[in-house]
Amino acid sequence: MENEFSLLSQNIVLKSLDWAYEKAIYGVKGLDSAAELANNYLKGKGTLIEQVNSLIKWQNTKAGTSGFITGLGGLLTMPVTLPTNITSVLYIQIRMVAAIAIMGGYDVKDDRVKTLVYSCVAANSTAEVAKTFGLKLGEKLMKEGIKRLSKETIIRINQAVGFRLLTKFGQKGVINMGKSVPFIGGIISATFDIVSTNIIGNIAREIFIINEV
Repeated sequence: MENEFSLLSQNIVLKSLDWAYEKAIYGVKGLDSAAELANNYLKGKGTLIEQVNSLIKWQNTKAGTSGFITGLGGLLTMPVTLPTNITSVLYIQIRMVAAIAIMGGYDVKDDRVKTLVYSCVAANSTAEVAKTFGLKLGEKLMKEGIKRLSKETIIRINQAVGFRLLTKFGQKGVINMGKSVPFIGGIISATFDIVSTNIIGNIAREIFIINEV
């Protein structure tokens, strides 16, 4: 049976990523940009890692709050190709990762950094991201490593990211079928969003912060 997820393609996913990234970096009325978010948390107490952990914790809360997600639909001009709940959570996750990248001293307007952000959102582990970029964990080589990426490599990585996210969206699509029992389905979906956002935040912290300190 065909549904909204079976109609997706890598191209649609990548266009949606670009849309969310642009909104996250340049901001929209009523929402902080990734840079503003990063600067707010850098003013907080504690070490850089503790500041990043606070950011991740708060973004987890937002990703699991249906009222906040619904409200985003009124602030953002959503792509018509993806369901609002997925696009909203995608925006939250990309803005979070971009903010963490900024906190780690990365230039998020660099296409290579953008590809690294996308990889964090699509991956299931830090090791998966490092392998994609041919880097070893625990070495302070991430900034230097991404400088060596060619345009052709960026395109290949982005294509792989699109495929991975198609799988993730498919999983969320199955979970959302639980909304035939609205209350239970809503809890399952919110839990999925919180868990996935937490994993993505942890990956971003390992890539952009811990590998640089």
